[in-house]
Amino acid sequence: MSEVKVLVVDDEEDILEILAYNLRKEGFEPLTATNGEDALELFRSEKPQPQVVLLDIMMAGLDGVETCRRIRELPGGKLPFIIFLTARAEEYSQIAGFEAGADDYIPKPVKPKVLIKKIEAMLSRRAREEGSSSNSELQIEDLRILPEEYLVYYGEEAISLRKKEFELLHFLASQPGKVYSREVLLEKVWGTNVHVVDRTIDVHVRKLREKIGKDWIQTVQGVGYKFKGKK
Repeated sequence: MSEVKVLVVDDEEDILEILAYNLRKEGFEPLTATNGEDALELFRSEKPQPQVVLLDIMMAGLDGVETCRRIRELPGGKLPFIIFLTARAEEYSQIAGFEAGADDYIPKPVKPKVLIKKIEAMLSRRAREEGSSSNSELQIEDLRILPEEYLVYYGEEAISLRKKEFELLHFLASQPGKVYSREVLLEKVWGTNVHVVDRTIDVHVRKLREKIGKDWIQTVQGVGYKFKGKK
């Protein structure tokens, strides 16, 4: 874990100190910033870039949602895991965060042991996925999905997707015609013990339809979603 950089962004110095101390104690390399602008600059300048970002959602100036969105839009590098630290539990704030590209939420006050376990689970999951055959390229008609690069092409056109949009598309496209409930999609794409509302799936499907076309992902009323097409 000593090579894993974790960027912690919060405007409360005591929270930064507590989280940095606990991360360092567990073998991580913590980096800290007190606002979104400094976090973006630090993320850009670090080589290699942080693999995990802990991001306060409520900050003056550039808030957590916009900071998350801008990190996701940065070119190059491996996409980090982004976890929001928030005292807000409203559904709309969760949806805004997931639309911006967040992977998970953890409520304040943060329990360091829970946070560490969550980070370790995310990193372990990524390691398993990178070593599995499910990470191979998919070609469905004119749609190409390249998981190692997180790229999607429709014909010759490159389509920009956010991290969870891509992962949801890749999961559905790996089993064309198979129907998945929202609960299964939440577990397979977001993982277990993740604070995600069911509506998050609907939001991501809507975004995917806007970007790749409405006919690829079909709604099965009362059940869930399936991917249309043949390999």
